[in-house]
Parts: sequence; structure tokens; C-alpha cells
Amino acid sequence: MSEDELSELIRDCPVLYHMAVAGSWPSIRQHGLWGTSALLDLFEVADDMRRALEARRPASVEIRHARLGRAVIRDQKPMSDRSLAACLEDGLAPADWYAILNAHAFFSLTRSRLLRMLNAGSYRDAAHDVIEADTASLIAAHRGRIRLSAINSGFAQRRAASRGRSTFSPIADYPYAAWRRKRARSERVVELAVTPGVPDIAAHARRVVRMRGSDELETLWTRD
Repeated sequence: MSEDELSELIRDCPVLYHMAVAGSWPSIRQHGLWGTSALLDLFEVADDMRRALEARRPASVEIRHARLGRAVIRDQKPMSDRSLAACLEDGLAPADWYAILNAHAFFSLTRSRLLRMLNAGSYRDAAHDVIEADTASLIAAHRGRIRLSAINSGFAQRRAASRGRSTFSPIADYPYAAWRRKRARSERVVELAVTPGVPDIAAHARRVVRMRGSDELETLWTRD
């Protein structure tokens, strides 16, 4: 991706969206937004519990820390070992893919993608804290640790998209021009991931809203 292409992406997708469990924002604001593995480090989760949480999670799991409070690690219901085994490339096994996902914190680049997740399955009836972050600000601060994906990396069911070691590309290596020829502006990048997370997410957030499905229930925080 060239600098001009990156500028185009930022113009087309000026806001990044992260969906967290309702009630998560105060902790995220204070301690940062982390991928699963980094969050387990922060909460000092180890041994059998850690191994279970870094494998496929059939349900969301709450973890607690005496000083840090609570956090919820999302389920991975849209994936199965069988489906992953059928779509993985580069000699990767399902456990390798879970490790890759656990190493990143994820953002959607469009509100339509966010709404698709908010209205999916068991998420539809639950409330969520949605963080809206400034794309340009976050990229400027964390560019070297950002990876881009052209697929929904957390979905692998029937006819799942192929994926492998090159699915997450550094900004400079992302084949933006190829996707520009194939996709509309809002779909040229599907996910923006940061490894191991965004410790200063509050510095890049525009606002945080409580949502259920497509409905905004309340505004939790806005930048002055």
C-alpha cells in the first residue's frame, strides 16, 4: 500500500469500531485495549485456564484480577477446528490460527461491518460498549504494529475464505491496489488489527456508545 492509498483508506474509513462487552469501557480506558494473550498477561492468568482460553472458546469467559477488576474474553462461536482445518494454508493448524488471533486487538473499518456483528447470533440481544476510534490518529501512533486483513479472520464455517501467514499484512505490504479493482471503497480492508493491542486507546477514541443490535442506547463518553 502506497502513502496515497493509505490516505485514501483513511478518507474512506475515518472511524474504526471495536465492540466490547457492556461495562468494559472504564477498564479499557484505564488499562488499554488488548488482544486475548496480552489481556491474559495483564490479568496474570496462567496454566490450565490460560491454555483453555487461548484455544477455541465456545462461550465468552469472564476473568478477574484483585487489582484490575473484571474483563470478558469473547467467544469464538463462528469458527470450528474442522472448518479451519479445511481453509488454512501454509501448514497452519487450527491452534496456530487461534494463536494469531489472540495476539491482536481488532477493529472494523465500517459501521456496516460493526452492525453485522452486533446483530449476529447471541450478540443481537445483548448490550455492548462500542468504541469509535479515529483512524488517522491510531495509525499514526501504532503504524508499525498494525496489520490489515481482507477477510473476517474470526469467521470460519462452511465455505470459509482461505487464510494463512499472509492474511495479516503490514500496511506497506497490503495489496490495496488489487482489492481496489475488486471491491467497493468500504470493503478494500475488512479488519485492522494491532499487536498486542492499543494501550492508549483513550487517546484515539472519538466516542463510546452503549448499543444493542442497531440501537444506540446511550453515549458513555465523548472527546471534548
